[in-house]
Amino acid sequence: MRLKGNMEKEKNDVILSCDNVSIRYMTGDFKEIGLKEFFLRKITGKYKVKEFWADRHITFSINRGDMLGIIGTNGAGKSTLLKAISGIMVPTEGKVFCGGKIAALLELGSGFDGDLTVKENTYLRGAMLGYTKKFMDETYESIIEFAELQDFEERPFKQLSSGMKSRLAFSIASLVNPDILILDEVLSVGDGSFRKKSEAKMKSIIGGGATTILVSHSIAQVRSMCNKILWLDKGKQITFGDDVKGICDAYEKYLTDKVLPEKI
Repeated sequence: MRLKGNMEKEKNDVILSCDNVSIRYMTGDFKEIGLKEFFLRKITGKYKVKEFWADRHITFSINRGDMLGIIGTNGAGKSTLLKAISGIMVPTEGKVFCGGKIAALLELGSGFDGDLTVKENTYLRGAMLGYTKKFMDETYESIIEFAELQDFEERPFKQLSSGMKSRLAFSIASLVNPDILILDEVLSVGDGSFRKKSEAKMKSIIGGGATTILVSHSIAQVRSMCNKILWLDKGKQITFGDDVKGICDAYEKYLTDKVLPEKI
């Protein structure tokens, strides 16, 4: 369940929380057979289904202005959790509370039309985020300038390089003033100068009161930018807290020793 809207404001000004969130994927014969065959196999006991818990019992909360870093190796459940937070998926168990407007960069190429121009796609993505044409008219030049795509405004989106696409997606999300900005590995895309500019922009957004969630394999990035951290491993929550340095140290030791800490 995902809760939105007016909820009694808590004393610590929580803007996002997960309460015992678990997400299950179901796989089995039903993907490849029709309804009639499904019932026949179920009756005869020849039907097989498997369940996989991508996330299990995830619980944490963050306040307005926090920057949460989510760390974990591939398959830890990070991206699945972000989909539940952003409303793309509904948790199998537990609740997600969101107290603001979310802009999520989970898949940088999604939400764009390859045949439309860069300018048309900018307005399209803005509309998908719920912003008016008037607001986009006022913001458009800043978005294109930040993305460094002034010479490509009338170019079909499909002709852009992956780096250009990611710059545009990042620029739209970061310049339209979301309450919560979700970034999944996007700060590692592009050249060094754009990465530095992106990090500076993130710090500016946080300073302005926005809340940010960053998934990154760059521990140095998490150390320097985040004030809260969540460590996931194979769908389980290892720890959550504000001791970013200590948890990063423990995670780096885990990457070397391949042994999860008993206590952090």
